[in-house]
Amino acid sequence: MFLSANTCEGKGDCIKQCPTKAIRLINGKAFSCLTCGICYKNCPNDAIFKNKYGGYVVDRAKCNGCGICMYNCPTNNIHIDDGVVYGICSRCGVCREACPINSRIDGFELTKEKQLNFIDSLKILMPPIEDIPHKSNKITEVSRGFFTTDFDNCIFCGRCQKYCPTTAINVVLDRDEGICSGCRICADVCPNGSMNKNQLVNTDTCTLCLNCLKACPHNAISVDDFKITVNRLNHKPNGSIVSCLNCGLCADACENDSLRNIDNKLRYNPTFDVENRTHEVAIKSCPVSILKEDGEMFVFDELTEEELPTLSSFCVSCGKCVQVCDEKNARKYMTAVWDGRVSDECISCGICSEVCPKDAITLQRENIIVDLEKCVLCENCAIYCPVDAIPKNTMFKREIASGFNFIDQELCMHCGLCYDICSYEAIDKIDGNFIVNDDKCIFCGACKNACPANAFLFERKFKDSIGGI
Repeated sequence: MFLSANTCEGKGDCIKQCPTKAIRLINGKAFSCLTCGICYKNCPNDAIFKNKYGGYVVDRAKCNGCGICMYNCPTNNIHIDDGVVYGICSRCGVCREACPINSRIDGFELTKEKQLNFIDSLKILMPPIEDIPHKSNKITEVSRGFFTTDFDNCIFCGRCQKYCPTTAINVVLDRDEGICSGCRICADVCPNGSMNKNQLVNTDTCTLCLNCLKACPHNAISVDDFKITVNRLNHKPNGSIVSCLNCGLCADACENDSLRNIDNKLRYNPTFDVENRTHEVAIKSCPVSILKEDGEMFVFDELTEEELPTLSSFCVSCGKCVQVCDEKNARKYMTAVWDGRVSDECISCGICSEVCPKDAITLQRENIIVDLEKCVLCENCAIYCPVDAIPKNTMFKREIASGFNFIDQELCMHCGLCYDICSYEAIDKIDGNFIVNDDKCIFCGACKNACPANAFLFERKFKDSIGGI
């Protein structure tokens, strides 16, 4: 909720600007909806919903003006004018911006104790507040250990991918087939050490067993006049590498409990897959789309005499990728840390809040609030963020591919919040109406989340891509 400080002079600028008429004067101070949610819980038509900002919005398409919300409001803040429900705060933040002396305060920035003391001082009828939970040791950051890549040193050779026992690493080399990637697998398989780590062949000791030719993942080795030839280029290639983040979401979502997070390490027991064959939810939960069903290993169900698929591509923290990357030292173990802050590029689009699997993110205008007690640092929010305002440690990215955005003029309250919040100037004001400019809209959703009338018809689709970190 938004509160007024003692410095409030009752000038009413916030009241004039509030699009939902949720602010009134009491004893010369601006007072607004508590966003307690009682109206939301008691609405018989499900016409009130909680938005990503933590506020509540009336869906005027569903509301029949019955007044149940008004009768249940503990502060008598809700009223109905011409069949339209007003007085419910959507946490749009306009009041804070409109106050000329900065007396409006976001309640999320205060401690629970200060909120309760402030409300109590107003002496307004409200439900009794008892046994409010309070934690003295507030979490200031969340961390997660995982194996990752130093992209400045990585040559995308694929050596780590080749030796990963669970195929939890995916390397894409931006180089034509038939050219050496420098993975040194040829040297590993040479039985008498004739191939060195620089892919140079000692013709005096080479026996032409062709083991290197067979093992080369890029078909870069050939035989010419009874001599081994390696097709090499002397420049650093481009590429991408995506690996398991060890966030544990897959273990949390695993339907049959065959995949577990034990001491922050993923562990898998395929025999549990016999009891429940599906892996769909666990696979969909992976933020970087690494997890998949194994195409080579199956478990046999004696009752049905069927071979059932098993899971693969989850990191077991064995460290083999670090061991085999001995030349470039690009693979390493790292601890990711996040304090919940985002950069100034944040556009309040709300995608992070939508995709957070733990409901740990609440929106503010031009910012987000992260409940670090819920956050598992899965980086799903950062992977989806269209402006890279949230830090991430993977090259995997989901981009907005297409969408649909339309304002229902019968529901629009003409408050202009969508117009003000759009970072791409994709909302046009024409003859007093607000219209979406399809040529500029990127379907981020900031306008939809800011709308206090639920007037937007909105859809979007994402596509997988690779982005910088």
